[in-house]
Amino acid sequence: MEQQDSSRLKQILKNRRDKLAEYVNADMDPFKITKFERDNNAKNIKEDYSEFADKEVTIAGRLMSKRRMGKIGFGDLLDMTGKIQVFARKDVLGDEEYDRFKKLDIGDIIGVTGIVFTTEAGEISVRAEKITLLSKSLQPLPEKFHGLSDPDLRYRQRYVDLIMNEGVRDTFIKRSKIVASIRNYLNGQGFLEVETPMLVANAGGAAARPFETNFNALDEDFKLRISLELYLKRLIVGGLEKVYEIGRVFRNEGLDTRHNPEFTLMELYQAYTDYHGMMDLTENLYRHVAQEVLGTTKIVYGGVEMDLGKPFERITMVDAVKKYAGVDFNEIHDLEEARKAAKEHNIEYEERHKKGDILNLFFEEYAEEHMIQPTFVMDHPIEISPLTKKKPDDPEYVERFEFFMNGWEMANAYSELNDPIDQRERFKAQEELLAQGDDEANTTDEDFMKALEIGMPPTGGIGFGIDRMCMLLTDSPAIRDVLLFPTMKPLDK
Repeated sequence: MEQQDSSRLKQILKNRRDKLAEYVNADMDPFKITKFERDNNAKNIKEDYSEFADKEVTIAGRLMSKRRMGKIGFGDLLDMTGKIQVFARKDVLGDEEYDRFKKLDIGDIIGVTGIVFTTEAGEISVRAEKITLLSKSLQPLPEKFHGLSDPDLRYRQRYVDLIMNEGVRDTFIKRSKIVASIRNYLNGQGFLEVETPMLVANAGGAAARPFETNFNALDEDFKLRISLELYLKRLIVGGLEKVYEIGRVFRNEGLDTRHNPEFTLMELYQAYTDYHGMMDLTENLYRHVAQEVLGTTKIVYGGVEMDLGKPFERITMVDAVKKYAGVDFNEIHDLEEARKAAKEHNIEYEERHKKGDILNLFFEEYAEEHMIQPTFVMDHPIEISPLTKKKPDDPEYVERFEFFMNGWEMANAYSELNDPIDQRERFKAQEELLAQGDDEANTTDEDFMKALEIGMPPTGGIGFGIDRMCMLLTDSPAIRDVLLFPTMKPLDK
């Protein structure tokens, strides 16, 4: 059977190349066509049929199906907006052009000029007066009844996936609208969009392992950025009081349904506000994007409804652990007591972990999965927040929140640490962790320290995972479903 399939494919490929040769020999090589003027698309014609009925249009797209009944033929043309039927008659096109229509293959890209009408079956169509082959498809598309369903193949051949699966096209069109809506909202709030380096000497701003490379011209080692934070804060120092960036960051970590080594992050920083201001901004931004893109503030993911229209819940990390694990860290006074509680609840910790680290481990184990509705988890321990301002009344904790939906962390925000003396001590602690084997710890960024010493105003900052936001708003089960070209393991492995 496999040998038969291989032989059949070879014949299909040969037939397509033979048909191309016929066009070339007739001085009609489609690949010499550099431009095709079209004046409409499938969606416009079908939605405003009364406007287009009995009028001439010129459209272009990919031929997705073809059927013939004697001197009449039908084909479905797919453009970016959808499908529309092409109706071909021999007595309208003429013998030669109708013969060329008969020889078209599924996947060919064609231009059609004709009259809009409705068939006896009630389908809005274009009666072709002229059909132009614009690009010959030399490879067959997947068989129409099975489509492209293998997930691994879909991700590797996204160009075919977009052709064959309408839902995939809709997801990425929606993703584009989500990012545009974020930009529109922030620009309307007076934020300035900026660009900062991807190739950096010091990859700071997050707890993650960076990718490393060498810059030959300088013979210097560089890293791909893991965060946007430290450069954006430099701009706050420079007097740009509201800045944001949407861009790729790179983290040398594993692949799963919510992680890809390169992903899209949006970070923003605003002078003269704090993490409460960032909560208000997050709530308003999410609500705005959902309403503008989906037309509703109620979203459904995996059958679970989440309501962005209601005020988002706010809970401290300590209270969340108390609620879901039954452990009150207000009553745990030192590391020994924290370790004892961890052992009693089967929480695995490392020797380097301090009390605050163990609190975070409790949260991840017991509380995180319950954060389904939009929730701000506030006031993290200082040990896991090296760039965050301490709470004035409780210096063991910082003014930080993580935003959760569907049990996922969707955003991370701080009242930014602007005390250069305190910041240097935090970096020093991070370097000690690095020396103890924590390869996700930060190192001291001396230029950033110099900027802080110039003086940074009180500032609120936040980072949004754009891909996870797109997953939720498009009901996509994996991050690969919202990345056009996700990272894939090589086929030979």
